[in-house]
Amino acid sequence: MFWGTHRLLQIVTRNQLNTDNNKRHLPALFEHILNKICFVLKTTKMRTLIFFIFFFAGIIGAGAQEWLTDWDIATAKAAEQNRRVIMVFQGSDWCAPCMKLERQIWSSGVFKKYAKEHYILVKVDFPRRRKNKLSKEQQAKNNLLAEKYNPQGIFPLVVVFNSKGQLLGTTGYKKMEPQEYIELLNSF
Repeated sequence: MFWGTHRLLQIVTRNQLNTDNNKRHLPALFEHILNKICFVLKTTKMRTLIFFIFFFAGIIGAGAQEWLTDWDIATAKAAEQNRRVIMVFQGSDWCAPCMKLERQIWSSGVFKKYAKEHYILVKVDFPRRRKNKLSKEQQAKNNLLAEKYNPQGIFPLVVVFNSKGQLLGTTGYKKMEPQEYIELLNSF
């Protein structure tokens, strides 16, 4: 670690930012650090590495879906955007058909592309493993939704609502292509 970074870390970790002496030296320290970073970035290998990091991060982020966990937010968005709500009751870490549905349908490029333009997605998860435990608040919300829309405790259960929050139909895991599943969801 070069001197400028070391001194800056000392100042920050010791909360010495307000002393007059350190206020005078901070701009110089930041300039020194930026110069070192720019020097490192001038090398071809480093620029190539950084390019690929940002490139792949952009690709991964571009296909991401927005799964909501709050019913009230989902219905408000659905009404605002005039879209259907797809609510999925799942056991993400124990239910094999739930995992298949995730892998074969929800994660597919076809479904992601279609859902981005046509659906508001809501996941109501009931994980069993301690590491995946939900907050008490979220667990209480999920329990209320399950009492109302999944009283039999079926997993996975996919519930389709119109943009006004009215129940249109239910389904579960079905071994079919993503396009066929989209057609099934739209048939309600």
